[in-house]
Amino acid sequence: MKIAVTGAGGKTGRAVVQDLLAHGHEVRAIDVTGVPGDRGGLSRLGAPLLRADMTDFGDTVDALTGVDSVVHLAAIPAPGFFTDARTLNENNAMNGNVFLAAAKLGVGRVVWTSSETTLGFPFAPDSPPHYAPLDEDHYPHPKSAYALSKVLGETMAEHVSAWSGMPIIGLRLSNVFEAADYADLPSYWADPMSRMYNLWGYVDVRDVAQACRRALLAEVTGARAYVIAARDTLIDRPTADLVAEVFPGLTPRRPLEGCESMFTSERASRELGYVPEYSWRDVLAAQGT
Repeated sequence: MKIAVTGAGGKTGRAVVQDLLAHGHEVRAIDVTGVPGDRGGLSRLGAPLLRADMTDFGDTVDALTGVDSVVHLAAIPAPGFFTDARTLNENNAMNGNVFLAAAKLGVGRVVWTSSETTLGFPFAPDSPPHYAPLDEDHYPHPKSAYALSKVLGETMAEHVSAWSGMPIIGLRLSNVFEAADYADLPSYWADPMSRMYNLWGYVDVRDVAQACRRALLAEVTGARAYVIAARDTLIDRPTADLVAEVFPGLTPRRPLEGCESMFTSERASRELGYVPEYSWRDVLAAQGT
């Protein structure tokens, strides 16, 4: 397929571009910043950069013309980067423009990044999850303008998909890590509270790329959303012990085994074929840490 990747110069974008090229797809790498043809080394991967601003509908239509599918990663990526109003407005503009432009152009499908924050992030002892492990039904509980932008994006996706018949698949990503990020993990282990806000969750960027590729090919209709997380937590202690210490009033729906994640990707496994392949344990072992 010929696939447009918005936000191609970011951490997740680079991994997605590389994965799609490795699997034989043609990629149109799109980002709002960088040197055309050489953003983040994308040209060396065979996907020179197209500069376009997804908050501008004209730019979005031009950038997506002629592609079969879209992986939409462009966004203000987290709370706190900009003011609440800018975060909400720009993310809504980017999501709405991509969905509407893709529908107008007859694009086959859109895969886009929603967020774990839609499930209730940040969590705290006085604001625990309603149940564990968390799945897609622990939604919507936005507690920030960023999370709200993702909830509104999922709502837009439902309606644009219904109008157009185009599948729009949202991936509720856990905190995305790449190889260099894992070096900081030992500093978290002495104080699990430092990562409590998202229930010690994460996902390797290579698994995000896998999830995007599988979502492009899965037999899915309408607007669907999926939790995309690793199998385990970032902490080197059993998850059941963490829950008992930090959320003593929370009784998991089933026994939590070993260091398993507090987020389950079972729906993504059933419907997309997503199975997380990477763990921080393997990365640190390979690095000799």
